[in-house]
Amino acid sequence: MKRWIVFGVPLLAFVILVGFLFSGLFSDPRALDSQVKGKPVPDFSLPDLMNPAQTYTPDVFKGKVTLLNVWGVWCVTCAVELPYLTQLVEQEQVNIVGLYFDQDLDPDFGTKTIERVQQEVVEITSQFGNPYRFHIFDVFRDTSLDLGVTGAPEHFLIDSNGVIRMHHIGDINERVWKNKVGPLYHQLQQELAGQPQ
Repeated sequence: MKRWIVFGVPLLAFVILVGFLFSGLFSDPRALDSQVKGKPVPDFSLPDLMNPAQTYTPDVFKGKVTLLNVWGVWCVTCAVELPYLTQLVEQEQVNIVGLYFDQDLDPDFGTKTIERVQQEVVEITSQFGNPYRFHIFDVFRDTSLDLGVTGAPEHFLIDSNGVIRMHHIGDINERVWKNKVGPLYHQLQQELAGQPQ
């Protein structure tokens, strides 16, 4: 019995560890189960980035299918995807709303002015494309945390009832749109069009 414990337990632990690591080799780190999928957008009340007097709540997602894009000017991949997102708006009339947060905006360590943030957003969208209907300004990143955001860019496909139907981590490019996000977006649009007015 002692011999089995001395050799068997470490061997069993080793086999379990190898199995766990091996499964990780073939998993997609962006295909995580989202805790918010199938749930309404978490409650928030946040300003418009370009017009802080305007305030948004989850009601802004009611009545239309929306692709919510979590992004910031500090995110290189966000800039890379802007031309394709702009193309989606121009060619397929995709409804895209930005959820913007700034890494350098921290009340404990000093903050940028809102004018400086606005200027940076205008500069990058002028250079790479502006697919956004408007930007919700996630000032303290609370809404991003409630959504389970781990970085940027991330995208949430929200149906016309304000329910999150998909959470995509990473950029949206032609392949991702055609194989993953686009089919569900168009399905939700068809369902919305079929609803009685």
